[in-house]
Amino acid sequence: MNAVLSVAVVISFSFAAPIACAQPYPNKPIRLLAPEAGGGVDFVARVLAREMSIGLSQQIVIDNRGGAGGIIAGDTVVKSAPDGHTLLIYGPAIFLLPYLRERVPFDTARDLAPVSLAVTTPHVLVVHPSLPVRSVRELITLAKNKPAQLNDAGANTGSSAHLSAELFKAMAGINIVRVPFKGVGPALNALIAGQVHLMFPSAGSITQHVKSGRLRAIAVTSAKPSALTPGLPTVAESGVPGYESAAVFGFFTPAQTPAAIITRVQQEVARASANPEVKKRFLDAGVEPVGSTPEEYASIIRREQAKWGKLIRDLGIRED
Repeated sequence: MNAVLSVAVVISFSFAAPIACAQPYPNKPIRLLAPEAGGGVDFVARVLAREMSIGLSQQIVIDNRGGAGGIIAGDTVVKSAPDGHTLLIYGPAIFLLPYLRERVPFDTARDLAPVSLAVTTPHVLVVHPSLPVRSVRELITLAKNKPAQLNDAGANTGSSAHLSAELFKAMAGINIVRVPFKGVGPALNALIAGQVHLMFPSAGSITQHVKSGRLRAIAVTSAKPSALTPGLPTVAESGVPGYESAAVFGFFTPAQTPAAIITRVQQEVARASANPEVKKRFLDAGVEPVGSTPEEYASIIRREQAKWGKLIRDLGIRED
C-alpha cells in the first residue's frame, strides 16, 4: 500500500508541477522597441505604453533603436525570446525592407508576427508660401512648365513620406527633384527656410507651421477628406484620381510567440487606443487610433507591400 501510494504521489506531482511552474503573461517588464526618440512613432509608443502598462500590470520600457530603415530594431526583436516580453512598433519601412535592400538579416513575413495596427495618419502636401500655387492642379501645371526645377524635401529613403511624394510625381507625370534629408525634422526645417519647395509630411507634424503661415497646405493624401485636416481637399479629388497614401504604425512580436500572448497584447493595444484620453491625445497630434486584430493588420501589410513594392521596383528606389 505504501509503495502504491508513493507512486501515486510521484505521478500526481509530475502532472501538477508544470501547472504550478507556469507563470501568467506578463511576468516581468516588457521592452518595446521603437525608432529614434522624439519622432512620431516614439510619441505613439510612449502614449500607448503608459496605458497598456496599466492593463498588463507590468511596466513597458521604450527602447529607441533607429537606423538602417528598421533593420536594427527588427533584428533585435527577431532574436529575442518569443514570450511577449519584447515587442516592436514601427512604420511601413519594416515590412518594405525586402524591396528596399539587397541584404536583410531576417525575413519580415517569416520572423515577425503582426499584432495590431495601432494608428494611421495621412500625409499633407505642403509648400513653402513663396511658391505661387494654392492647389494640386496649379502645382502640377507649374511643375510641367518647369520640369526638374522644383524640388521636394525627402525624408528617410523608403519612409511613408518619401514614398507618398514619389507616388504623387509618378501618377501626376511630373519631374520634381528629390532632395534627401536624414529625417522629417531636418526636411521640415529646410522647407520652412525656403531651401526646398514642397514636402509630404504627416498631418500631425505640420499643424502649427500651417497655422502660423510658415507653410501652406495644399491637399491631404487620404482617400477621403480627413477630420485631422478640416477643410482640406484630397489629392485624388484635386487632380490625381486614385491617389491615396497614409502612414501605418503597428506592433509586432517574434514569429514564434504563442497565439494567446499575441491576443493578449492586441487586446491591450485596442483597449488603450479606445481610451478617451488616449484618443484625444492622438487626434490632437494628427494621428487616428485603430487597434486592429492581428489578421486585419496582416491583410493591411500585404496590401501595402503590393502597392509600395511595385512603386519601389518601378522607380528603382534603393536604401543600400
